[in-house]
Amino acid sequence: MRNSVKNNTEYRAKQQHLGCATQPGSAVFFETVECFLLAAMAYDHFVAICNPLLYSTKMSTQVCALLFSVAYIGGFVNAFSFTISFFSLFFCGPNKVNHFFCDFAPLIELPCCDVSIHAVVPSCSAGFVIVVTVFVIAISYIYILIITLNMCSTEGRHKAFSNCTSHITAVTLFYGTITFIYVMPKPSYSTDQNKVVSVFYMVVIPMLNPLIYSLRNNEIKGALKRELGRKRFS
Repeated sequence: MRNSVKNNTEYRAKQQHLGCATQPGSAVFFETVECFLLAAMAYDHFVAICNPLLYSTKMSTQVCALLFSVAYIGGFVNAFSFTISFFSLFFCGPNKVNHFFCDFAPLIELPCCDVSIHAVVPSCSAGFVIVVTVFVIAISYIYILIITLNMCSTEGRHKAFSNCTSHITAVTLFYGTITFIYVMPKPSYSTDQNKVVSVFYMVVIPMLNPLIYSLRNNEIKGALKRELGRKRFS
């Protein structure tokens, strides 16, 4: 009887351990994919504005498939580094995660062993992804800015900037939150701040993205202005 209870307890512990490892791994995978896709969108804007005549060649189906593959391979590699670091941790007895899901930042506070190396590896992995994708985005927009400012037509400059506004907004919101979570040193923020920021990038930003990108549509912008004007004067 005791052996049966012990086996059931160990089985439930293993299941919880596996489930807790799956959550940060999945989150990191999709976040990394989004980083690469945002960089690919920046490159797409660069080609469309700076080399419009070569757009069909530089953004062909093969190139899009390559960018798509790189995004998912990068997501898998980054998630794998987080998962390996998690399984390398040694937990003593039952633990309660001070978070609404098994995020890596609160998990790293629970082990009863030295976590310095285990914390550095995923931070370096996430930092590398962020640096590479931000570099691509920054270079793309520097060229876009140079080309746009040299345009003779005011309408052309306005159109170029308006096409990039939604993407820049999404990049600012997303990169600001994930940098705060995964790159900044742990003592610089509290667990409560971690929870708030995690809710923001896990729930709020995905909900805002459709609205951010749909504001490029003139009909939606007109409907939104009419609705805001109606509420203002009602």
